[in-house]
Amino acid sequence: MDNSFDFRKLGFIGLGAMGKPMLMHLANKLPRESQIYVFDVVEEAMDEVCKGFPSKVFKSTSAKNVAEQVDTIITMVPEGSHVRSVYLDPSNGICSADISNKLLLDCSTIDTATSLQVRDHVMQHFPTAAFYDGPVSGGVLGAVKATIAFFLGCAELDPNLERLTHLMKMMGKQVIPCGGPSLGLAAKLSNNYLSGVIAIACSEAFDMGMRSGLDPRTLARVYAAGTAQNTICDRFCPVPYVDAEAPSSGGYKQGFKVQLMRKDFSLALDMARRVGSMNVLGEAGLETYDGASKDDRCRDLDSRVVYRYLGGKEDWLAERKEE
Repeated sequence: MDNSFDFRKLGFIGLGAMGKPMLMHLANKLPRESQIYVFDVVEEAMDEVCKGFPSKVFKSTSAKNVAEQVDTIITMVPEGSHVRSVYLDPSNGICSADISNKLLLDCSTIDTATSLQVRDHVMQHFPTAAFYDGPVSGGVLGAVKATIAFFLGCAELDPNLERLTHLMKMMGKQVIPCGGPSLGLAAKLSNNYLSGVIAIACSEAFDMGMRSGLDPRTLARVYAAGTAQNTICDRFCPVPYVDAEAPSSGGYKQGFKVQLMRKDFSLALDMARRVGSMNVLGEAGLETYDGASKDDRCRDLDSRVVYRYLGGKEDWLAERKEE
Protein backbone atom coordinates (compact mmCIF):
# COMPACT_ATOMS: atom_id res chain seq x y z
CA MET A 1 0.00 0.00 0.00
CA ASP A 2 1.36 3.43 -0.95
CA ASN A 3 2.04 5.41 2.24
CA SER A 4 2.03 8.76 0.46
CA PHE A 5 -0.62 11.24 1.59
CA ASP A 6 -0.66 13.04 -1.76
CA PHE A 7 -3.56 11.05 -3.28
CA ARG A 8 -2.39 11.78 -6.81
CA LYS A 9 -4.96 9.40 -8.34
CA LEU A 10 -8.27 9.45 -6.46
CA GLY A 11 -11.67 8.06 -7.41
CA PHE A 12 -15.03 9.30 -6.14
CA ILE A 13 -18.28 7.46 -6.90
CA GLY A 14 -21.65 8.97 -5.94
CA LEU A 15 -22.26 12.71 -6.43
CA GLY A 16 -25.53 13.17 -4.58
CA ALA A 17 -26.45 15.73 -1.94
CA MET A 18 -23.65 14.56 0.37
CA GLY A 19 -21.13 13.23 -2.15
CA LYS A 20 -20.93 16.34 -4.31
CA PRO A 21 -19.79 18.78 -1.59
CA MET A 22 -17.41 16.15 -0.20
CA LEU A 23 -15.86 15.79 -3.66
CA MET A 24 -15.61 19.57 -4.06
CA HIS A 25 -13.65 19.90 -0.81
CA LEU A 26 -11.20 17.29 -2.06
CA ALA A 27 -10.87 19.07 -5.41
CA ASN A 28 -10.11 22.32 -3.62
CA LYS A 29 -7.65 20.89 -1.09
CA LEU A 30 -5.71 18.16 -2.89
CA PRO A 31 -2.42 19.16 -4.56
CA ARG A 32 -2.73 20.82 -7.95
CA GLU A 33 -1.26 17.80 -9.72
CA SER A 34 -3.81 15.39 -8.21
CA GLN A 35 -6.40 13.88 -10.52
CA ILE A 36 -9.88 12.85 -9.38
CA TYR A 37 -11.92 10.44 -11.49
CA VAL A 38 -15.65 10.53 -10.76
CA PHE A 39 -18.67 8.43 -11.62
CA ASP A 40 -22.38 8.84 -10.98
CA VAL A 41 -25.44 7.38 -12.67
CA VAL A 42 -26.62 10.98 -13.21
CA GLU A 43 -24.39 12.25 -16.00
CA GLU A 44 -25.33 15.89 -15.35
CA ALA A 45 -23.86 15.60 -11.85
CA MET A 46 -20.53 14.51 -13.32
CA ASP A 47 -20.60 17.26 -15.95
CA GLU A 48 -21.19 19.90 -13.31
CA VAL A 49 -18.23 18.97 -11.09
CA CYS A 50 -15.93 18.43 -14.06
CA LYS A 51 -16.82 21.85 -15.40
CA GLY A 52 -15.99 23.39 -12.03
CA PHE A 53 -12.54 21.75 -11.91
CA PRO A 54 -11.61 21.18 -15.58
CA SER A 55 -7.95 20.31 -14.99
CA LYS A 56 -8.48 18.19 -11.89
CA VAL A 57 -11.80 16.28 -12.02
CA PHE A 58 -12.48 13.86 -14.86
CA LYS A 59 -15.59 11.94 -15.87
CA SER A 60 -15.53 8.15 -15.95
CA THR A 61 -17.82 5.71 -17.73
CA SER A 62 -18.33 3.25 -14.86
CA ALA A 63 -17.17 2.27 -11.40
CA LYS A 64 -14.78 -0.18 -13.06
CA ASN A 65 -13.39 2.63 -15.19
CA VAL A 66 -12.69 4.64 -12.04
CA ALA A 67 -10.93 1.69 -10.39
CA GLU A 68 -8.69 1.18 -13.43
CA GLN A 69 -7.27 4.71 -13.12
CA VAL A 70 -6.79 5.38 -9.42
CA ASP A 71 -5.10 4.16 -6.23
CA THR A 72 -7.78 5.22 -3.74
CA ILE A 73 -11.57 5.14 -4.14
CA ILE A 74 -14.32 6.77 -2.07
CA THR A 75 -17.91 5.63 -2.58
CA MET A 76 -20.98 7.51 -1.35
CA VAL A 77 -24.26 5.99 -2.55
CA PRO A 78 -27.75 5.74 -1.02
CA GLU A 79 -28.40 2.07 -0.25
CA GLY A 80 -26.88 -1.37 0.19
CA SER A 81 -28.07 -2.48 -3.25
CA HIS A 82 -26.14 0.41 -4.79
CA VAL A 83 -23.00 -0.51 -2.85
CA ARG A 84 -23.27 -4.11 -4.06
CA SER A 85 -23.68 -2.90 -7.63
CA VAL A 86 -20.81 -0.40 -7.43
CA TYR A 87 -18.39 -2.95 -6.00
CA LEU A 88 -19.60 -6.37 -7.13
CA ASP A 89 -21.23 -5.94 -10.56
CA PRO A 90 -19.30 -8.50 -12.66
CA SER A 91 -19.07 -6.25 -15.71
CA ASN A 92 -18.77 -2.69 -14.42
CA GLY A 93 -18.12 -2.91 -10.67
CA ILE A 94 -14.97 -1.83 -8.87
CA CYS A 95 -14.01 -5.46 -8.21
CA SER A 96 -14.22 -6.34 -11.90
CA ALA A 97 -10.96 -4.38 -12.25
CA ASP A 98 -7.66 -5.36 -10.68
CA ILE A 99 -7.78 -3.50 -7.37
CA SER A 100 -4.66 -5.01 -5.84
CA ASN A 101 -2.98 -2.59 -3.40
CA LYS A 102 -5.85 -0.10 -3.65
CA LEU A 103 -7.46 1.68 -0.69
CA LEU A 104 -11.29 1.56 -0.70
CA LEU A 105 -13.49 3.67 1.56
CA ASP A 106 -17.28 3.33 1.53
CA CYS A 107 -18.98 6.32 3.19
CA SER A 108 -22.52 5.09 2.44
CA THR A 109 -24.94 4.38 5.28
CA ILE A 110 -26.08 0.81 4.66
CA ASP A 111 -26.67 -2.45 6.52
CA THR A 112 -23.63 -4.03 8.14
CA ALA A 113 -24.19 -7.36 6.37
CA THR A 114 -23.73 -5.81 2.91
CA SER A 115 -20.58 -4.00 4.00
CA LEU A 116 -19.10 -7.22 5.36
CA GLN A 117 -20.08 -9.04 2.16
CA VAL A 118 -18.20 -6.51 0.04
CA ARG A 119 -15.20 -6.53 2.36
CA ASP A 120 -15.04 -10.33 2.35
CA HIS A 121 -15.16 -10.34 -1.46
CA VAL A 122 -12.34 -7.78 -1.65
CA MET A 123 -10.21 -9.68 0.87
CA GLN A 124 -10.77 -13.01 -0.87
CA HIS A 125 -9.98 -11.85 -4.39
CA PHE A 126 -7.57 -8.97 -3.72
CA PRO A 127 -5.78 -9.67 -0.40
CA THR A 128 -3.44 -6.69 -0.82
CA ALA A 129 -6.36 -4.24 -1.14
CA ALA A 130 -8.02 -2.68 1.91
CA PHE A 131 -11.75 -1.93 2.31
CA TYR A 132 -13.23 0.20 5.10
CA ASP A 133 -16.68 1.39 6.07
CA GLY A 134 -16.69 5.08 6.97
CA PRO A 135 -20.24 6.48 7.13
CA VAL A 136 -20.66 10.15 7.95
CA SER A 137 -22.86 12.24 10.20
CA GLY A 138 -23.70 15.93 10.03
CA GLY A 139 -26.12 16.17 7.13
CA VAL A 140 -25.91 18.09 3.88
CA LEU A 141 -25.11 21.32 5.72
CA GLY A 142 -22.19 19.60 7.43
CA ALA A 143 -20.97 18.22 4.10
CA VAL A 144 -21.08 21.71 2.58
CA LYS A 145 -19.26 23.26 5.55
CA ALA A 146 -16.80 20.35 5.90
CA THR A 147 -17.89 19.74 9.49
CA ILE A 148 -19.15 16.17 9.11
CA ALA A 149 -17.88 13.38 11.34
CA PHE A 150 -16.64 10.05 9.97
CA PHE A 151 -17.27 6.83 11.89
CA LEU A 152 -14.51 4.62 10.60
CA GLY A 153 -14.69 0.83 10.74
CA CYS A 154 -11.13 0.18 11.78
CA ALA A 155 -8.99 -0.22 14.88
CA GLU A 156 -6.81 2.56 16.26
CA LEU A 157 -3.72 0.50 15.44
CA ASP A 158 -4.73 -0.08 11.82
CA PRO A 159 -1.77 0.75 9.52
CA ASN A 160 -4.02 2.76 7.17
CA LEU A 161 -5.64 4.91 9.87
CA GLU A 162 -3.30 7.89 9.48
CA ARG A 163 -3.70 7.92 5.70
CA LEU A 164 -7.48 7.58 5.94
CA THR A 165 -7.69 10.29 8.58
CA HIS A 166 -5.70 12.68 6.40
CA LEU A 167 -8.11 12.05 3.52
CA MET A 168 -11.27 12.34 5.60
CA LYS A 169 -10.22 15.56 7.31
CA MET A 170 -10.17 17.30 3.95
CA MET A 171 -13.93 16.65 3.87
CA GLY A 172 -14.91 16.82 7.54
CA LYS A 173 -13.99 17.71 11.08
CA GLN A 174 -13.79 14.48 13.08
CA VAL A 175 -12.66 10.93 12.39
CA ILE A 176 -13.59 8.37 15.02
CA PRO A 177 -12.12 4.86 14.67
CA CYS A 178 -14.84 2.48 15.85
CA GLY A 179 -12.88 -0.73 16.29
CA GLY A 180 -13.14 -2.94 13.21
CA PRO A 181 -15.00 -3.89 10.03
CA SER A 182 -18.67 -2.76 9.92
CA LEU A 183 -18.43 -1.09 13.35
CA GLY A 184 -18.42 2.35 11.76
CA LEU A 185 -21.82 1.47 10.31
CA ALA A 186 -23.04 0.07 13.61
CA ALA A 187 -22.07 3.38 15.22
CA LYS A 188 -23.77 5.40 12.49
CA LEU A 189 -27.03 3.44 12.68
CA SER A 190 -27.05 3.82 16.45
CA ASN A 191 -26.42 7.56 15.98
CA ASN A 192 -29.19 8.00 13.41
CA TYR A 193 -31.65 6.06 15.52
CA LEU A 194 -30.98 8.45 18.40
CA SER A 195 -31.04 11.50 16.12
CA GLY A 196 -34.36 10.39 14.61
CA VAL A 197 -35.96 9.82 18.00
CA ILE A 198 -34.71 13.22 19.22
CA ALA A 199 -36.16 14.99 16.16
CA ILE A 200 -39.58 13.53 16.89
CA ALA A 201 -39.30 14.40 20.58
CA CYS A 202 -38.17 17.95 19.73
CA SER A 203 -41.11 18.40 17.38
CA GLU A 204 -43.55 17.21 20.02
CA ALA A 205 -41.96 19.30 22.78
CA PHE A 206 -41.95 22.49 20.72
CA ASP A 207 -45.53 21.87 19.63
CA MET A 208 -46.86 21.40 23.16
CA GLY A 209 -44.97 24.44 24.40
CA MET A 210 -46.12 26.66 21.55
CA ARG A 211 -49.72 25.54 21.93
CA SER A 212 -49.39 26.57 25.58
CA GLY A 213 -48.40 30.09 24.50
CA LEU A 214 -44.60 29.96 24.49
CA ASP A 215 -42.44 31.57 21.79
CA PRO A 216 -40.33 28.76 20.18
CA ARG A 217 -37.24 30.98 20.44
CA THR A 218 -37.76 31.05 24.18
CA LEU A 219 -38.21 27.29 24.22
CA ALA A 220 -34.96 26.86 22.25
CA ARG A 221 -33.12 28.91 24.90
CA VAL A 222 -34.72 26.85 27.66
CA TYR A 223 -33.69 23.57 26.04
CA ALA A 224 -30.14 24.86 25.43
CA ALA A 225 -29.80 25.87 29.08
CA GLY A 226 -31.38 22.75 30.56
CA THR A 227 -31.11 19.00 30.45
CA ALA A 228 -32.91 18.83 27.09
CA GLN A 229 -29.98 20.42 25.24
CA ASN A 230 -29.27 18.60 21.96
CA THR A 231 -27.83 19.15 18.50
CA ILE A 232 -31.19 18.89 16.73
CA CYS A 233 -32.54 21.89 18.67
CA ASP A 234 -29.25 23.77 18.42
CA ARG A 235 -28.50 23.35 14.71
CA PHE A 236 -31.43 21.61 13.00
CA CYS A 237 -34.42 23.05 14.81
CA PRO A 238 -37.59 21.50 13.35
CA VAL A 239 -39.54 24.74 13.91
CA PRO A 240 -39.03 27.27 11.08
CA TYR A 241 -37.29 30.61 11.80
CA VAL A 242 -35.88 29.68 15.21
CA ASP A 243 -32.48 29.13 13.55
CA ALA A 244 -32.01 30.88 10.22
CA GLU A 245 -29.60 28.20 8.95
CA ALA A 246 -31.75 25.19 9.88
CA PRO A 247 -33.36 23.38 6.92
CA SER A 248 -36.82 24.15 8.38
CA SER A 249 -36.24 27.89 7.82
CA GLY A 250 -35.78 27.25 4.11
CA GLY A 251 -38.92 25.18 3.70
CA TYR A 252 -37.10 21.98 4.73
CA LYS A 253 -35.61 21.91 1.22
CA GLN A 254 -32.00 21.29 2.24
CA GLY A 255 -30.89 18.54 4.56
CA PHE A 256 -31.25 14.83 5.18
CA LYS A 257 -34.30 13.58 3.30
CA VAL A 258 -37.07 12.03 5.34
CA GLN A 259 -36.99 8.91 3.15
CA LEU A 260 -33.32 8.42 4.05
CA MET A 261 -34.08 8.80 7.74
CA ARG A 262 -36.83 6.21 7.31
CA LYS A 263 -34.28 3.91 5.65
CA ASP A 264 -31.64 4.40 8.35
CA PHE A 265 -34.19 4.05 11.14
CA SER A 266 -35.34 0.76 9.66
CA LEU A 267 -31.74 -0.46 9.31
CA ALA A 268 -31.10 0.48 12.94
CA LEU A 269 -34.12 -1.52 14.10
CA ASP A 270 -32.97 -4.49 12.03
CA MET A 271 -29.60 -4.26 13.73
CA ALA A 272 -31.25 -3.95 17.16
CA ARG A 273 -33.28 -7.11 16.54
CA ARG A 274 -30.23 -8.97 15.30
CA VAL A 275 -28.21 -8.18 18.43
CA GLY A 276 -31.11 -8.55 20.87
CA SER A 277 -31.57 -4.90 21.87
CA MET A 278 -35.01 -3.85 23.18
CA ASN A 279 -35.86 -0.52 21.52
CA VAL A 280 -39.20 0.55 22.99
CA LEU A 281 -39.37 3.77 20.92
CA GLY A 282 -38.34 2.09 17.69
CA GLU A 283 -41.64 1.01 16.16
CA ALA A 284 -43.34 4.34 16.96
CA GLY A 285 -40.42 6.20 15.40
CA LEU A 286 -40.39 4.04 12.29
CA GLU A 287 -44.14 4.43 11.88
CA THR A 288 -43.71 8.22 12.07
CA TYR A 289 -40.93 8.38 9.47
CA ASP A 290 -42.71 5.90 7.25
CA GLY A 291 -45.83 8.06 7.31
CA ALA A 292 -43.93 11.28 6.70
CA SER A 293 -41.95 9.77 3.81
CA LYS A 294 -45.24 8.88 2.09
CA ASP A 295 -46.92 12.23 2.82
CA ASP A 296 -46.90 14.58 -0.19
CA ARG A 297 -46.33 17.52 2.18
CA CYS A 298 -43.15 15.95 3.52
CA ARG A 299 -41.63 13.62 0.93
CA ASP A 300 -38.20 14.65 -0.42
CA LEU A 301 -37.79 17.23 2.35
CA ASP A 302 -35.45 17.31 5.34
CA SER A 303 -36.29 14.68 7.94
CA ARG A 304 -37.08 17.31 10.57
CA VAL A 305 -40.22 17.88 8.52
CA VAL A 306 -41.75 15.42 10.99
CA TYR A 307 -42.69 18.64 12.82
CA ARG A 308 -45.06 19.41 9.93
CA TYR A 309 -46.25 15.81 9.78
CA LEU A 310 -47.12 15.90 13.49
CA GLY A 311 -49.16 19.09 13.06
CA GLY A 312 -46.69 21.70 14.27
CA LYS A 313 -47.40 25.37 13.52
CA GLU A 314 -45.05 26.80 10.89
CA ASP A 315 -46.44 30.34 10.43
CA TRP A 316 -46.01 31.30 14.10
CA LEU A 317 -43.65 34.20 13.34
CA ALA A 318 -46.10 36.00 11.05
CA GLU A 319 -48.84 35.57 13.63
CA ARG A 320 -46.64 37.08 16.37
CA LYS A 321 -45.81 40.08 14.18
CA GLU A 322 -49.51 40.74 13.76
CA GLU A 323 -50.11 40.79 17.51
